[in-house]
Amino acid sequence: MWAELLPVGRSAASGGYRRFAWNTADAECRAWFEQQARDRGLGYELDRNGNQWAWLGDPAAGDAVVTGSHLDSVPDGGAFDGPLGVVSSFAALDELRARGARFTRPLAVVNFGDEEGARFGVACIGSRLTTGVLSREAAHELRDADGVRLPDAMERAGQDPTAIGADGERLARIGAFVELHVEQGRHLAEHQPVGVASAIWPHGRWRFDFHGEANHAGTTRIEDRRDPMLTYATTVLAARKKARLAGALATFGKVAVEPNGTNAIASLVRGWLDSRAADEATLTALVGEIERAAAERGERDGVRVALTRESYTPVVDFDGPLRDRLAAVLGGAPVLPTGAGHDAGILASAVPTAMLFVRNPSGVSHSPAEHAETADCLAGVTALADVLEDLACQ
Repeated sequence: MWAELLPVGRSAASGGYRRFAWNTADAECRAWFEQQARDRGLGYELDRNGNQWAWLGDPAAGDAVVTGSHLDSVPDGGAFDGPLGVVSSFAALDELRARGARFTRPLAVVNFGDEEGARFGVACIGSRLTTGVLSREAAHELRDADGVRLPDAMERAGQDPTAIGADGERLARIGAFVELHVEQGRHLAEHQPVGVASAIWPHGRWRFDFHGEANHAGTTRIEDRRDPMLTYATTVLAARKKARLAGALATFGKVAVEPNGTNAIASLVRGWLDSRAADEATLTALVGEIERAAAERGERDGVRVALTRESYTPVVDFDGPLRDRLAAVLGGAPVLPTGAGHDAGILASAVPTAMLFVRNPSGVSHSPAEHAETADCLAGVTALADVLEDLACQ
């Protein structure tokens, strides 16, 4: 399974992956998932929000145990973020069948659509729509960098955009959701190959619009300029300093410039801030300080600054009894928080949810250098199989 997925959406130039929502690579990944389901005799289902489901047992029976992750990527992302969870889910099912396990609850493997938000700017669109965190109306307003609307992209890929929205009936079928994911950090490097998640830090995405005045780079005096690039650059440095002082994280990882000419002073710079902290009060205060720093510098530069919050996920504490049960099944596996968002974090508001992490020796993620050793990946499959057996085969 791993070998089949490796070439899909991979850039020859960077070695990273460009599997974005509703593009050709995404379609190939979806076709792969459907084939894996059919090869195992599982019931295949594509829901109203573009999420794929492979069912063992009757979905309508309720109290199902669900596992899975996502197959899309960030721009030039790694091979493990998302796909490891989906591949491991199918492999764990194979392991349980090899053990002769008797299932007493329905089991499903899921591939959630557009988890990374690389194309339309909002993470976890598939699970946000399902839980109602993202409304149909708001989703229909989303556009990619080329101006393509989300509903138009879905329709071109064969999905009905008018049907998207909260799916309470589907959520009511789920008794527990367990997502396996490569660790995006190095906590497990000093421990055993598999850990259990305790919580997800609150996090969000904010767009800063720096409005200046376009002018000629070679003829406009320094004192006559209203250059938004200066305000943007100062804000990036301020974000780094204030995050460090707060013990939090702040990253400007995406920027767009208009008119984007080498010999032109920009009229507009848009910068997207990703910020995360251990608690919501710290995160709110941090973003407020960054906004104030931007506004103060903008006043000096003659630049108007506007801030828009594009997405936000509050702190997620995973279901305590389920978390403790998983740790016990795995012989006292380490329990650790994470700063990375996941579909499991979105679903946690609606169903009992837990996560397993597989050791990442370098801690690198969202990069072609992302890696996990084969032995650790196999340990993850065994751990997931043990957990699913405990949950679904009693």
